[in-house]
Amino acid sequence: MELVIVKTKNEKKELLDFYKSQYKDNPLRRDSFSGLLKGILYGTSVMNKSIVTIPLVVKEEGKVVMCGVLAMANRMPEYLQISFFESLSYNERAFVIIYNKAEEVAGELGCKKICASLNIHVNYGLGFLSDDYDKMQTFGTAHNDVHIHKYFLENNFNSIPMITFYKNMEENFSLVSDKMKERIENRYSVRSADFRNMKEEARIYTQINNDAFKDHPFYYRRVEEEDLELFNDFKLLLKPENLLFVEKDNEPVGFMLWYPDYHQVMDDRDTIGLSTLIKSKIYKNRMTRFKIVEMGVIEKEQKKGAILALFLHCFKLTKGKYKSFESGWVLEENFESGNFGIKWADGVSKRFVAYEKEL
Repeated sequence: MELVIVKTKNEKKELLDFYKSQYKDNPLRRDSFSGLLKGILYGTSVMNKSIVTIPLVVKEEGKVVMCGVLAMANRMPEYLQISFFESLSYNERAFVIIYNKAEEVAGELGCKKICASLNIHVNYGLGFLSDDYDKMQTFGTAHNDVHIHKYFLENNFNSIPMITFYKNMEENFSLVSDKMKERIENRYSVRSADFRNMKEEARIYTQINNDAFKDHPFYYRRVEEEDLELFNDFKLLLKPENLLFVEKDNEPVGFMLWYPDYHQVMDDRDTIGLSTLIKSKIYKNRMTRFKIVEMGVIEKEQKKGAILALFLHCFKLTKGKYKSFESGWVLEENFESGNFGIKWADGVSKRFVAYEKEL
C-alpha cells in the first residue's frame, strides 16, 4: 500500500477522477463539489491564497482506494482538516496511512486539532451523512457509506451531530399570527439580491456572515473576494430571489440563501454547470423540493423577528411551486435553531456528523 502526495498534473487528475468516481453510477449521489476540488488542486480558486493544502491518495496494487486533502486555513490555524475525503470501501490500513500523515503535518504546522467532513469552509459543506443512507442526497449536502464513520470513531474523534429539517409545503400552515406578521413586516423589509451589482451584494453577504457566525464551530472569517467567487460559481443557477436580504431602517441585517433542489434534475454522471441549468428548464416539474441552504442575522438583531421575516418572504415566493423544503444543517445542540425547526417544520429530515480530535 502506497501513500502519494499529489503534485504532478497526472496525479491531480488521478485524485480528481477517483473523487468523481464515487458519485458516478450511483442513483443516490450527485456530484456537487468536484468543481471546488478542481479549483483547489490546480490553484485557480481564490481560496488558495489563504490555505495550505496537501492532496493525498492511497494506492493498493496500483489503484487509488482513498483520497483526501489535508488543509489548514490561515484564518483557522488551530485545525488541520481532512477534507474531500473519499473511501472506496472500508480499508483500515489505508486510513491509518492518511491519519498518520495528518498527525505529522499537524505537528509541522502547529495545529492543535484535526477535523473531518469540513471542505475548507462551512459554506461548502460540513458533516458526513449518518442515517437514511437509502435516500437521495439533496443539493449541497453529503452522501456517504456508513463505513466512513468507523474510521473516525475507532480513532477517538469526537462527534459533532447535526440535523436538517423538512416541511410539507402543500399543507396550509401559518408561521405566526396575523398580528405578529404585521409587527414583523412593519419592522423589517425583505428584498431580492441585485445581481447587476454582484460585488456589492457579495460584500453585504460577507459582512453579515462574519457577524452572525463569528462564534460558530469551524467558522472562520470570510473575505469578499471568496464570496464573490462562490456566487460566480453558481450564477448560472441563481435567480435574484434565491438570495434574500432582510433590512431594518434600510440597512441589511440578515440574509437567506435558498434554491431548488437541482439534484432532482441531475443524473448520476452530471456535475454542477450549464447542463444542470438546461435540465432545470426542460424538466422544471421534476424539482418538487427546495433547499433553505443558509441564513444568518447579525448579532444585535437576533431573536427580534428578522429570521421570521425571511421565512415569511421565502414561503410567499415558493408556496404553490414546490411540494416540500429541506433546511441546511443545524447543530443538534443549537437549541435556538433546533427549537425553531421543531416548532415550525414537520420533523427531522436527515442527520449528519462532523468529527474533531484534539492532539
